[in-house]
Parts: sequence; structure tokens; C-alpha cells
Amino acid sequence: MRTKALHLQNVVKKYGGRTVVNVPDITFGTHGIEGLIGPNGAGKTTLINLISHKVGMTQGQILYYKDEKEIDISNKSFDEISRLGLVRSNQIIQDFESLSIRESMLLSLATPKYEKFYNIFCDKELRKSTEQEIERYLDYFHFDNPDGHALSAGEKKLLDIIRCMLLKPNFLLMDEPTAGLPQDQTDKVVELMRRKTTEEGMSILIVEHDLDLIWKVSENVFFMAEGEILIQGVPDEVRKNQTVINKYMGEGSNA
Repeated sequence: MRTKALHLQNVVKKYGGRTVVNVPDITFGTHGIEGLIGPNGAGKTTLINLISHKVGMTQGQILYYKDEKEIDISNKSFDEISRLGLVRSNQIIQDFESLSIRESMLLSLATPKYEKFYNIFCDKELRKSTEQEIERYLDYFHFDNPDGHALSAGEKKLLDIIRCMLLKPNFLLMDEPTAGLPQDQTDKVVELMRRKTTEEGMSILIVEHDLDLIWKVSENVFFMAEGEILIQGVPDEVRKNQTVINKYMGEGSNA
């Protein structure tokens, strides 16, 4: 077990009078890969949005741990949190339609100095310094045309994951990272996640409906329903928990 990466205290999100997330006290990141599961409407994506500050909390505190330092990120912006090494992938695929796959990867590595498109195109030093790393990912995932646009949903999904990995985060939030991917690419993503956590010390939290994937890759699993995290533990314990079976997998499930 590793040291924690995130600690949430009294985190609440309300829309109108309805509470959609209510997490009194939870710690993430004590294992390399952790899973967050639950039925539709449980609040999983909202919780990820709160952690990454894509949406604001109604109340609460989020503490982030990096290099043995405790950082209160409760009121920091999405960009500030990313620069601290807490990065998230996208459930809904986003892409720069005007950029090729290679150029989009280059943009993710650019410092603020280079973030305007024309600077990326003309700066030879930036291209040279990032070329090898970009090529490794292109070779690993075997894009059909890396100098063309990401055309399929699968290519866009992979590109989003690669952009996150290129940032070398300490803590990576992945929202349905393999949805829509063929099995061979799913296997590559899983292998990459395992390598990043074991070799580079990255912590990863996966939000996923594919329970087979969750049971396969997670060292620790959190079960969320009706805005609350009700259960956490190793996969075998969580999958056999009667509350999880009743609220998520259905009565009589032997999953």
C-alpha cells in the first residue's frame, strides 16, 4: 500500500435542493489502480468533476498530496490542479478538429509559452525535445495515420488517454477509459496503466461500468450509490457484497 494521494472531507454537491454527492470522509490513491463503480446516476462523474474542479463544490475540502506536501485544492482552478499533477481524462471525447494526431499530442506537452498553435508549428526545439516520447506512444497504439486526424471514436479515446499520460500526472482520473475500444486496444491501455503505476508511481482512479475490467485491474474498489460511497475494499470483497449485488448487479448475481 502506498501513501494517499487525495483526501476528501465533507464534500457535498447540490443542484437546487437535491444532493447529488455527499462524501463525509474518503481517501484515494493508497493503491496503484483503484476503481469507482455504481449505477447510473450514482454521482460518480460528478465526484470526478468535483475533484478536478470542473464543477465547484457546495461545501467541503479536498487535500492533494504530492512530494510529501499537503495541498488544499478545494478552491483551485481546473488548470491549476492539472499543473499540480492531478489530471483527468474525458468521458465525452473532446478533440481539436484542426490538429493531426501528432500535433494534438505535441500540444499536450507544450508549456504555456508554446500553447498558441503557431508557436507549436514553428518551434523546432519543442518538436525535437518531444519527438521520441510521442513516437513511442504512436508505435505502441499503432495509429493508421498519425499525421492525419483522429477519425474514429476509438482513436479519439486513445488520443485523450495519451495526452493525459504525456503530462506525467501523479494522480490520474479516468472516466470510462476503454468504452468503445476493441479488445486489443483495451489490453494495451490496461498494460499501460499497470506500467505507469508500478514503474512511475502514478495513482489511477477509474470510473467504469465494465465490471470485468474493474475486477481485473483494480487493487481497491469503491462502490457509490445515491451520491454516497457505501463500500470500499479489494475486488473480491466488493463483488460479493450484498449491498453491491442488490443496488447494482441485481438479485441473484454471482458476479
